Amino acid sequence: NGSLVYVYSQDPAVLGGAIGEMHAKKIINLYDLAIKMGAPVIGLIDCAGLRLQESVDAMDAFGKIYAKQSQASGVIPQITAVFGNCGGGVSLFTNLSDFAFMEEKKANLFVNSPNALDGNYKEKLNTASAEYQGSVAGNVDFVCSEDDIYAGIRDLLSYIPANNQDGVEEIDNGDDVNRFVEAYYDMKEPVDFIKDVADNNAFVEVKKNFAKSMICGFARIGGNSVGIVANRENVLTVEGCDKASDFVNECDAFGIPVVTISKVKGFEATVESEKKIARAAAKLTYAYASADVAKITLLVGDNYGSASVVMGSKSIGADLVFAWNDSKLSLIDSKSAVKIMYADELANKTDALGFIDEKAKEYDANVAGINSAVSRGQVDSVIEVERTRQYLVNAIDMLATKRVTVEFKKHGTV
Repeated sequence: NGSLVYVYSQDPAVLGGAIGEMHAKKIINLYDLAIKMGAPVIGLIDCAGLRLQESVDAMDAFGKIYAKQSQASGVIPQITAVFGNCGGGVSLFTNLSDFAFMEEKKANLFVNSPNALDGNYKEKLNTASAEYQGSVAGNVDFVCSEDDIYAGIRDLLSYIPANNQDGVEEIDNGDDVNRFVEAYYDMKEPVDFIKDVADNNAFVEVKKNFAKSMICGFARIGGNSVGIVANRENVLTVEGCDKASDFVNECDAFGIPVVTISKVKGFEATVESEKKIARAAAKLTYAYASADVAKITLLVGDNYGSASVVMGSKSIGADLVFAWNDSKLSLIDSKSAVKIMYADELANKTDALGFIDEKAKEYDANVAGINSAVSRGQVDSVIEVERTRQYLVNAIDMLATKRVTVEFKKHGTV
């Protein structure tokens, strides 16, 4: 698209595209140029791994590529596309990158091959396939055909800057900033609402098939590139929190504003999720709290408890919080609150259900209703659904010059 990028690739016809000492030096030199020029690096992978003939020299070569990718992380965008084999140590290239593409039929991505896993073989479960890596493991962001990979990379680069010092160019794409939003936020397919808010209905969803409880992706709103995080389900899951925290970190690294659309009632309650949900939620909280880009949150339904705090709330650093007039923000839902608060009275009531309904209405009006959150400063404005785009456009424009002075620390530990 007329932008400077640096590209490296393997030739599978030469020793299977295996990487050796000199190959690594070429990649490292390319990275050095890209960092100096402030331009993205794109890696096209079809590789048999290390060159066995070079032994420890090849191992050292891998380590130096890892180090260079780590140095470039958060400085220039790194995009990796897997077209063939990407196994063993090469698989780290994708996860040291910012975004990874994978060809849907021929590509293989693995640390250990499917046949090397205890109790497994490729025909039973192909853990190297694009389907597995994209929807189960979450190690790649986009799974598509070879032609779509090239188009997808071009499209993605239009939403992110060339480096962490340059902003993303504002584009006048002809979409009326004042047009009304017609779609409502339907949990069955909330992407429809996101597209309605976005310029020209364009939305690039990241990790679309992984952790579907959470939606992450890029759009333009009023010509400005933004990252969008939204709930598809009303509970936070381990995978969803991890997906969102990684995405918020990506946006923060490259100065892209984050718009969060929150409709969440709690955390996933399963034995399996209980192992990691606290850490995953803490990781997402830390990502929001430490990000210094513009952060705007929209409440579109019922939001309860600490899960709603985690979803980009005012408490953890949102610059502006908007809420639809039928949304709620409370510790728990009104009927549950009434059952706890009036437990003794309910035990003696002949019409307990009627009493609960009456008190729940009072609780909504005085505590859980969105006007209560406004009066306490947790919500900035209550808005009409159809005016959502107008408010977001104005908020993004207003926060364009946001500056934050951060007290020095080496890095966080979450």
